[in-house]
Amino acid sequence: MAEFCLDCGTKLIGRVDKKFCNDQCRNNYNNRLNRDETAFMVKINRTLRKNRRILKALNTNGKAKVKRKEMEAQGFSFRHFTHVYKTKEGKVYYFCYEYGYLPLENNYFALVVNKDI
Repeated sequence: MAEFCLDCGTKLIGRVDKKFCNDQCRNNYNNRLNRDETAFMVKINRTLRKNRRILKALNTNGKAKVKRKEMEAQGFSFRHFTHVYKTKEGKVYYFCYEYGYLPLENNYFALVVNKDI
């Protein structure tokens, strides 16, 4: 229970559980709370979004096979991914959000989309 607006500090009038004096203060507070805090986070998030765009562009049919050089030429970063999925057979897929890739032989990658996310 706040006595003062969490954004601007104005004394609150009204409901006992009120936290903000108006919608603008609520939006300001939440935007400040949810923004990327550091340049490092901004850089990583930008790289992840770029990786996702590249995978999406290369995989228009839901499944594709591409060479590593083709992905690298578009600026894909293999160091950055959101999560890993390991199959029962031991295959390891790397994902950038719902778009993933599986390393194959001879510098090829199988591209997939996880539609269950």
